[in-house]
Amino acid sequence: INFDLTQKERLDLFQFTISSLENYYKRTEAYKVSPELDINEIVDVVRKHDFNSNLSPREAISTVIAALEKYTVHTPHPKYYGLFNPRANFSGIIADLITAVFNPQMAAWSHAPYAAEVENYLIQEFGKKFGYNAQKIDGTFASGGTEANLTAVLCALNETFPDYANNGLMGMKGRPLIYCSTEVHHSIVRAARTVGLGLDSVRIVNVNSDQKVDIDDLNSKIKEDLKKGNQPFMIIGTAGTTGSGVIDDLNNLSKVANKYNLWFHVDAAYGGAAILNKKLKNLLKGIEKSNSITFDIHKWMSVPMGASLFLTSNKEILGKTFRIATEYMPKEGNGLQIVDPFSHSIQWSRRFIGLKLYLSLLIFGWEGYEKTIEHQRKMGAFLKLKLEDSGWLIKNDTSLPIVCFTDEELQFNSSFTSSICQKLIASGKTWISVYPIGGINTLRACITNYSTNENHLEELVMLLNEERKKFQRKEEKVIQD
Repeated sequence: INFDLTQKERLDLFQFTISSLENYYKRTEAYKVSPELDINEIVDVVRKHDFNSNLSPREAISTVIAALEKYTVHTPHPKYYGLFNPRANFSGIIADLITAVFNPQMAAWSHAPYAAEVENYLIQEFGKKFGYNAQKIDGTFASGGTEANLTAVLCALNETFPDYANNGLMGMKGRPLIYCSTEVHHSIVRAARTVGLGLDSVRIVNVNSDQKVDIDDLNSKIKEDLKKGNQPFMIIGTAGTTGSGVIDDLNNLSKVANKYNLWFHVDAAYGGAAILNKKLKNLLKGIEKSNSITFDIHKWMSVPMGASLFLTSNKEILGKTFRIATEYMPKEGNGLQIVDPFSHSIQWSRRFIGLKLYLSLLIFGWEGYEKTIEHQRKMGAFLKLKLEDSGWLIKNDTSLPIVCFTDEELQFNSSFTSSICQKLIASGKTWISVYPIGGINTLRACITNYSTNENHLEELVMLLNEERKKFQRKEEKVIQD
């Protein structure tokens, strides 16, 4: 078996694959946004190949691409308004291809010095963008926000409890506690479970009417826990909540953290990119006072999954948390002023994640991202205006392009939002979701795609208006009957 294939076969397959992918990339809008989900059919399509007989390379590639075209929610579609899954910019796609071919070993600096230094440079540049002191910036690339948030919890534990690395939770006198709002991403709960703290170590703080952390409730809960002999160690603020796009009062959260000497982490997985936009960056005021930041590159930076960045203003904490001595790791870097990536993160062997971001910045620069984020901000404002003009009620208050809305007269009808959402998704013409705001289910549309324009949004509002009319007529008929 020649895993390399021949040069002629490789060139043929490169050309064939690129041609097939280009056809999808340029025609993404021609597809239905979401497929019909027939699990039995999908399972049969996957399992009809038993691997006892093999396909030709072209047949195999065609099989996979055809199945993805048919059985995927097309998140690169400009009328996908769901989760933070944008269309990947082309430079990011090329970066993933380059990474796959070179397949650098990112555990040891000496095995991939260029790749390691690219990531070190990006960490420094983004740390400065967020306002950290250049001499104190450190960080690591991660697979996604979940890993970055887990890294934050581990760093907070190791900073607050010096014996944690050796004794773990067994050496603690009281229950260690994390404070975050009801709107925090669920990866924080997962992190607490993963490190052995458990769900009960996550103190959920109320939010006020604008969905931000209630500072008074936070202070009250910390004081109460201290009286009980518990050990608060971490506060988490969110910069761009997953549901409604709200940014917590980071300045006041930092003051509370300082008051009680707690680690202050900002989950800016989504909203962090606002720092690159002149009209939005002030929304992140106070983030520079944090101990650490989670920032997902694969969200607003529009690169392929998965790419996240963990930043910290504590130069020593990653080494303190993850450094470990081994006999089998390469020693070529000994004596050099370098840090081996494996001693700085949860992952050991991993992809060259940073190239997707580096190549994109090389080609488009800061200005390119400034303009892209500004376009999406404008599209969010345009959608809000069109919805209000059509009599929809906006329920969230954010400058980020996330709109949560409902009908004022129908908002208390338990089936209204779910019915509208299901109808739109089933049509294949768009994809939206449902999210509760203040106990009321709302329809949620998030603009994550740089190619989404006003025509797409006008079509969305038209579809919403049509389905609302149908629902109203159906309700009227039920009343009459």
